[in-house]
Amino acid sequence: MKKIKVALIGAGYIAHYHARGLLAQPGVEIITVCDQNETAAQKFAQKYNITETSPDADKLFDRSDIDAAVICTPNKFHAPYAIAFLQQGKDVFIEKPLAVDSQQGEQIIQTAQKNDRLVMVGHMWRYDTEVNYIKDVVQSGKIGDIVKTKGYGIHENWGPSGWFTQKELAGGGALADMGVHALDTVRYILSDPKPKQVYARIGTHYGDYDVDDSGIIMITWDNGATSLIESGWWHPHADGPEAGTQLFGTKGYASLFPTKLKFSVENHPGEFIAPLPPRQEHCDQIIYTRQMQHFVECIRTRQTPLSSAQQGQVIMQIVDGAYESARTDKAVDL
Repeated sequence: MKKIKVALIGAGYIAHYHARGLLAQPGVEIITVCDQNETAAQKFAQKYNITETSPDADKLFDRSDIDAAVICTPNKFHAPYAIAFLQQGKDVFIEKPLAVDSQQGEQIIQTAQKNDRLVMVGHMWRYDTEVNYIKDVVQSGKIGDIVKTKGYGIHENWGPSGWFTQKELAGGGALADMGVHALDTVRYILSDPKPKQVYARIGTHYGDYDVDDSGIIMITWDNGATSLIESGWWHPHADGPEAGTQLFGTKGYASLFPTKLKFSVENHPGEFIAPLPPRQEHCDQIIYTRQMQHFVECIRTRQTPLSSAQQGQVIMQIVDGAYESARTDKAVDL
């Protein structure tokens, strides 16, 4: 089995999850970690026994000993770094969101197609046991046709700092950071329908920054369902955890986090809680490990990733449409 050699770009919080996921895969080696903060890169490399560090991603793009890149940088650099690696024949994993907007997302997709390379996006909830359980229930028809859904991407009494709160680096605020989790999760559960229209109310109410920290987004899908998504930072309350989703069907109800079903049996309502494995934490390491397992498998088999650039692009189109809707106070067709 040929060893896959990976360059990890960015040594921040999320990079640790990806590094642990990569190192759990046989035949995979992280040969370098790159971060503009050289001290952070060196500490990261020491922790995971990575032999090389670099402060400059530009010097890695054309390296013949690199097969793939995992990009964990601020959103501003997702597209330029991904495009540069793709042009040099590398497969790429991009932490969500795909880019700062759908225009850049399309550039990534075109470059990948032109160079016959893979792009996978870090929509990690697609690899969660409970998410897939609810997806299977919904797709089985047990709760009927889905009429509406509610989803949550909110930090309660907390919010990020640093580049996350700078529009130039992040592109957007809580919607781009947290709302995309709720958006992609419900879309995956519904078997990836196409969005038809989005209406949004988005604002900044909880902090002094130039990005959003509060949003209510309504999406209509081509399968007839309507989804309500809440995004936010620093909110005093959240109706559900990250990616928490409720689905209302014509025959029943499904809830993700807490994960349960409700049916009406002979006109008597009943609740069913599935026997699912315990979680060590909500965003458990196993999700990221499965995600990297899938990335490595896709590199070896050349199959299209479950969370492909095309799937990530649909989320970017919804996000762009939501920001435009909030700006104009009008629904936006997608």
